Amino acid sequence: MLASFALALQFLTRLPLNINIKISDQRIAQSVLFYPLVGLIIGILLVLLNQLCLSEQPTGLSAAIILSVWVLLTGGLHLDGLADCSDAWAGGLGDKQRTLAIMKDPAAGPIAVIILILVLLLKWAAIQALLQHTALLALLSAPFIARLSILILMLSTPYVRENGLGSAMQQNLSKPLARLIVCLSLVLFVWLSNVYSLIAVLSVIALIRYLALQRIHGVTGDVYGASVEIVETVVLISWVLSNG
Repeated sequence: MLASFALALQFLTRLPLNINIKISDQRIAQSVLFYPLVGLIIGILLVLLNQLCLSEQPTGLSAAIILSVWVLLTGGLHLDGLADCSDAWAGGLGDKQRTLAIMKDPAAGPIAVIILILVLLLKWAAIQALLQHTALLALLSAPFIARLSILILMLSTPYVRENGLGSAMQQNLSKPLARLIVCLSLVLFVWLSNVYSLIAVLSVIALIRYLALQRIHGVTGDVYGASVEIVETVVLISWVLSNG
Protein backbone atom coordinates (compact mmCIF):
# COMPACT_ATOMS: atom_id res chain seq x y z
CA MET A 1 0.00 0.00 0.00
CA LEU A 2 2.87 2.38 0.77
CA ALA A 3 4.31 1.79 -2.69
CA SER A 4 0.93 2.55 -4.25
CA PHE A 5 0.69 5.79 -2.28
CA ALA A 6 4.19 6.79 -3.44
CA LEU A 7 3.18 5.96 -7.00
CA ALA A 8 0.13 8.21 -6.73
CA LEU A 9 2.25 11.00 -5.28
CA GLN A 10 4.83 10.70 -8.06
CA PHE A 11 2.18 10.61 -10.78
CA LEU A 12 0.01 13.50 -9.57
CA THR A 13 2.74 15.83 -8.31
CA ARG A 14 6.25 16.97 -9.14
CA LEU A 15 7.55 16.49 -5.60
CA PRO A 16 11.15 15.18 -5.86
CA LEU A 17 10.64 11.71 -4.39
CA ASN A 18 12.79 9.66 -6.80
CA ILE A 19 11.51 6.35 -5.42
CA ASN A 20 11.99 3.27 -7.59
CA ILE A 21 8.70 1.39 -7.62
CA LYS A 22 7.92 -1.82 -9.45
CA ILE A 23 4.99 -1.06 -11.74
CA SER A 24 2.08 -3.46 -12.25
CA ASP A 25 -1.53 -3.04 -13.33
CA GLN A 26 -2.68 -3.91 -9.81
CA ARG A 27 -0.38 -1.37 -8.18
CA ILE A 28 -1.38 1.33 -10.64
CA ALA A 29 -5.05 0.65 -9.91
CA GLN A 30 -4.40 0.61 -6.17
CA SER A 31 -2.65 3.99 -6.42
CA VAL A 32 -5.93 5.59 -7.54
CA LEU A 33 -7.35 4.96 -4.07
CA PHE A 34 -4.79 7.46 -2.75
CA TYR A 35 -5.65 10.25 -5.20
CA PRO A 36 -7.87 12.13 -2.69
CA LEU A 37 -5.09 11.90 -0.09
CA VAL A 38 -2.60 13.35 -2.58
CA GLY A 39 -5.06 16.18 -3.19
CA LEU A 40 -5.25 16.79 0.56
CA ILE A 41 -1.43 16.96 0.72
CA ILE A 42 -1.41 19.53 -2.09
CA GLY A 43 -3.97 21.58 -0.16
CA ILE A 44 -1.92 21.39 3.04
CA LEU A 45 1.17 22.61 1.19
CA LEU A 46 -0.77 25.56 -0.26
CA VAL A 47 -2.13 26.54 3.16
CA LEU A 48 1.35 26.28 4.71
CA LEU A 49 2.77 28.41 1.90
CA ASN A 50 0.27 31.15 2.65
CA GLN A 51 0.66 30.98 6.42
CA LEU A 52 4.46 30.83 6.48
CA CYS A 53 5.39 33.10 3.58
CA LEU A 54 2.50 35.14 2.24
CA SER A 55 0.22 36.14 5.11
CA GLU A 56 1.62 39.70 5.19
CA GLN A 57 1.65 40.19 1.42
CA PRO A 58 -1.02 41.86 -0.75
CA THR A 59 -3.80 39.37 -1.46
CA GLY A 60 -3.52 39.76 -5.23
CA LEU A 61 0.16 38.87 -5.20
CA SER A 62 -0.37 36.05 -2.68
CA ALA A 63 -3.15 34.59 -4.82
CA ALA A 64 -0.92 34.69 -7.91
CA ILE A 65 1.95 32.96 -6.07
CA ILE A 66 -0.35 30.30 -4.58
CA LEU A 67 -1.85 29.58 -7.99
CA SER A 68 1.59 29.40 -9.60
CA VAL A 69 2.86 26.97 -6.97
CA TRP A 70 -0.37 24.97 -7.36
CA VAL A 71 0.25 24.57 -11.09
CA LEU A 72 3.95 23.79 -10.61
CA LEU A 73 3.18 21.19 -7.94
CA THR A 74 1.09 19.24 -10.44
CA GLY A 75 3.27 19.94 -13.46
CA GLY A 76 0.22 21.26 -15.31
CA LEU A 77 -0.95 17.65 -15.66
CA HIS A 78 -4.66 18.37 -15.34
CA LEU A 79 -4.50 21.65 -17.25
CA ASP A 80 -3.17 19.63 -20.18
CA GLY A 81 -6.23 17.37 -19.98
CA LEU A 82 -8.53 20.38 -19.86
CA ALA A 83 -6.80 21.89 -22.90
CA ASP A 84 -7.11 18.65 -24.89
CA CYS A 85 -10.79 18.31 -24.01
CA SER A 86 -11.48 21.94 -24.92
CA ASP A 87 -10.00 21.54 -28.38
CA ALA A 88 -11.63 18.14 -28.88
CA TRP A 89 -15.11 19.26 -27.88
CA ALA A 90 -14.87 22.36 -30.09
CA GLY A 91 -13.28 20.65 -33.10
CA GLY A 92 -14.75 17.16 -32.85
CA LEU A 93 -18.02 18.31 -34.42
CA GLY A 94 -19.95 15.71 -32.45
CA ASP A 95 -17.97 12.83 -33.93
CA LYS A 96 -16.51 10.33 -31.44
CA GLN A 97 -13.45 9.27 -33.45
CA ARG A 98 -12.59 12.82 -34.47
CA THR A 99 -12.94 13.96 -30.87
CA LEU A 100 -10.62 11.20 -29.62
CA ALA A 101 -8.10 11.96 -32.37
CA ILE A 102 -7.96 15.64 -31.40
CA MET A 103 -7.43 14.68 -27.76
CA LYS A 104 -4.28 12.79 -28.74
CA ASP A 105 -2.89 15.76 -30.69
CA PRO A 106 -0.22 17.46 -28.50
CA ALA A 107 -0.78 20.84 -30.13
CA ALA A 108 -3.01 23.35 -28.34
CA GLY A 109 -5.50 25.33 -30.39
CA PRO A 110 -7.00 28.76 -29.66
CA ILE A 111 -10.00 27.30 -27.82
CA ALA A 112 -7.69 25.48 -25.41
CA VAL A 113 -5.71 28.65 -24.74
CA ILE A 114 -8.89 30.66 -24.12
CA ILE A 115 -10.32 28.06 -21.71
CA LEU A 116 -7.04 27.77 -19.79
CA ILE A 117 -6.80 31.55 -19.40
CA LEU A 118 -10.40 31.76 -18.19
CA VAL A 119 -10.00 28.92 -15.68
CA LEU A 120 -6.75 30.32 -14.26
CA LEU A 121 -8.30 33.81 -14.09
CA LEU A 122 -11.32 32.46 -12.20
CA LYS A 123 -9.06 30.55 -9.81
CA TRP A 124 -6.87 33.60 -9.16
CA ALA A 125 -9.87 35.85 -8.47
CA ALA A 126 -11.47 33.24 -6.19
CA ILE A 127 -8.23 32.62 -4.25
CA GLN A 128 -7.80 36.37 -3.78
CA ALA A 129 -11.33 36.69 -2.38
CA LEU A 130 -10.81 33.67 -0.11
CA LEU A 131 -7.56 35.11 1.28
CA GLN A 132 -9.37 38.33 2.12
CA HIS A 133 -11.82 36.32 4.22
CA THR A 134 -9.09 33.94 5.52
CA ALA A 135 -11.16 31.02 4.18
CA LEU A 136 -8.13 28.78 3.86
CA LEU A 137 -10.14 25.57 4.17
CA ALA A 138 -11.12 26.14 0.55
CA LEU A 139 -7.48 25.68 -0.46
CA LEU A 140 -7.47 22.45 1.50
CA SER A 141 -10.73 21.01 0.19
CA ALA A 142 -10.55 21.99 -3.51
CA PRO A 143 -7.59 19.79 -4.59
CA PHE A 144 -8.85 17.02 -2.31
CA ILE A 145 -12.35 16.71 -3.75
CA ALA A 146 -11.15 17.39 -7.31
CA ARG A 147 -8.96 14.27 -7.27
CA LEU A 148 -11.81 12.32 -5.74
CA SER A 149 -13.76 13.17 -8.91
CA ILE A 150 -11.39 10.87 -10.84
CA LEU A 151 -12.36 7.99 -8.58
CA ILE A 152 -16.07 8.81 -8.93
CA LEU A 153 -15.84 8.89 -12.73
CA MET A 154 -13.77 5.71 -12.75
CA LEU A 155 -16.46 3.91 -10.76
CA SER A 156 -19.38 5.19 -12.80
CA THR A 157 -18.22 5.68 -16.39
CA PRO A 158 -16.59 3.34 -18.94
CA TYR A 159 -13.07 4.10 -20.18
CA VAL A 160 -13.05 4.33 -23.96
CA ARG A 161 -9.40 3.67 -24.87
CA GLU A 162 -8.76 -0.07 -24.56
CA ASN A 163 -4.99 0.29 -24.22
CA GLY A 164 -4.98 3.46 -22.15
CA LEU A 165 -3.59 3.78 -18.63
CA GLY A 166 -7.07 4.44 -17.32
CA SER A 167 -8.29 1.13 -18.70
CA ALA A 168 -5.82 -0.84 -16.54
CA MET A 169 -6.75 1.31 -13.55
CA GLN A 170 -10.46 0.72 -14.00
CA GLN A 171 -10.20 -3.02 -14.62
CA ASN A 172 -8.02 -3.69 -11.56
CA LEU A 173 -9.58 -1.19 -9.18
CA SER A 174 -11.03 -2.62 -5.96
CA LYS A 175 -14.59 -1.38 -6.39
CA PRO A 176 -15.84 -1.97 -2.81
CA LEU A 177 -12.83 -0.20 -1.28
CA ALA A 178 -13.11 2.62 -3.83
CA ARG A 179 -16.79 3.14 -2.95
CA LEU A 180 -15.95 3.24 0.75
CA ILE A 181 -13.25 5.86 0.11
CA VAL A 182 -15.67 7.94 -1.96
CA CYS A 183 -18.30 7.90 0.80
CA LEU A 184 -15.83 8.78 3.57
CA SER A 185 -14.23 11.49 1.43
CA LEU A 186 -17.58 13.12 0.70
CA VAL A 187 -18.34 13.21 4.42
CA LEU A 188 -14.92 14.78 5.08
CA PHE A 189 -15.51 17.32 2.32
CA VAL A 190 -18.81 18.43 3.84
CA TRP A 191 -17.04 18.79 7.20
CA LEU A 192 -14.28 20.89 5.59
CA SER A 193 -16.65 23.01 3.51
CA ASN A 194 -20.45 22.98 3.36
CA VAL A 195 -23.42 21.22 1.77
CA TYR A 196 -23.72 23.87 -0.97
CA SER A 197 -20.21 23.12 -2.20
CA LEU A 198 -20.96 19.39 -2.15
CA ILE A 199 -24.09 19.91 -4.27
CA ALA A 200 -22.10 22.05 -6.71
CA VAL A 201 -19.32 19.44 -6.96
CA LEU A 202 -21.65 16.49 -7.51
CA SER A 203 -23.62 18.48 -10.08
CA VAL A 204 -20.56 19.39 -12.12
CA ILE A 205 -19.21 15.81 -11.99
CA ALA A 206 -22.60 14.57 -13.22
CA LEU A 207 -22.51 17.14 -16.03
CA ILE A 208 -18.98 16.14 -17.07
CA ARG A 209 -20.04 12.48 -17.08
CA TYR A 210 -23.13 13.26 -19.16
CA LEU A 211 -21.19 15.27 -21.74
CA ALA A 212 -18.47 12.61 -21.99
CA LEU A 213 -21.04 9.86 -22.52
CA GLN A 214 -22.84 11.94 -25.13
CA ARG A 215 -19.71 12.76 -27.09
CA ILE A 216 -17.32 9.79 -26.74
CA HIS A 217 -19.46 7.21 -24.88
CA GLY A 218 -17.15 7.26 -21.86
CA VAL A 219 -14.09 8.95 -20.43
CA THR A 220 -10.37 9.23 -21.11
CA GLY A 221 -7.40 10.43 -19.07
CA ASP A 222 -7.96 13.90 -20.52
CA VAL A 223 -11.53 13.90 -19.19
CA TYR A 224 -10.18 12.98 -15.75
CA GLY A 225 -7.77 15.92 -15.95
CA ALA A 226 -10.47 18.32 -17.11
CA SER A 227 -12.67 17.16 -14.25
CA VAL A 228 -9.96 17.98 -11.71
CA GLU A 229 -9.52 21.52 -13.03
CA ILE A 230 -13.23 22.23 -13.35
CA VAL A 231 -14.08 20.83 -9.92
CA GLU A 232 -11.27 22.82 -8.27
CA THR A 233 -12.60 26.00 -9.88
CA VAL A 234 -16.19 25.26 -8.87
CA VAL A 235 -15.19 24.58 -5.25
CA LEU A 236 -13.25 27.83 -4.98
CA ILE A 237 -16.08 29.87 -6.51
CA SER A 238 -18.76 28.15 -4.41
CA TRP A 239 -16.77 28.99 -1.26
CA VAL A 240 -16.63 32.65 -2.26
CA LEU A 241 -20.35 32.78 -3.05
CA SER A 242 -21.43 30.91 0.08
CA ASN A 243 -19.24 33.06 2.33
CA GLY A 244 -19.86 36.34 0.56
